[in-house]
Amino acid sequence: MRAKYIIHTGKHFLGTPYRFGAPSYRTDIFDCSSFIQYVYGANGIILPRNSRQQFRMGQPIRLSSIQKGDLLFFTTPKRKRKKGIEKIGHVAIYMGNHQILHTSRVEKKVSIASLSPYWKKVIIGARRVL
Repeated sequence: MRAKYIIHTGKHFLGTPYRFGAPSYRTDIFDCSSFIQYVYGANGIILPRNSRQQFRMGQPIRLSSIQKGDLLFFTTPKRKRKKGIEKIGHVAIYMGNHQILHTSRVEKKVSIASLSPYWKKVIIGARRVL
């Protein structure tokens, strides 16, 4: 049930501009991790500021078991050669039905995207914080 509220809160910001390094708790611009921090925080779940710190929260989930509201973590072209947690450069909310809610340099705004084909290739892991 909480996942429904998380997704509803996130959808409220569809179209909000992306800006790398956007400050915490601003709602006129977001980067991927400030968006996650704000949306979950608005629903009573306090998360750290960046995607690598967020990856340390909650329980690890197998990709075959992801559910609505889980956090999905991805590498980026800049980080793909790094090791361990340093590979993480992006985070998104899983919405179910192979869709994610996020903001990125690709879409330049908060949007809904398909996991296939691009995001599926660069996914690193999933965490459940609900």
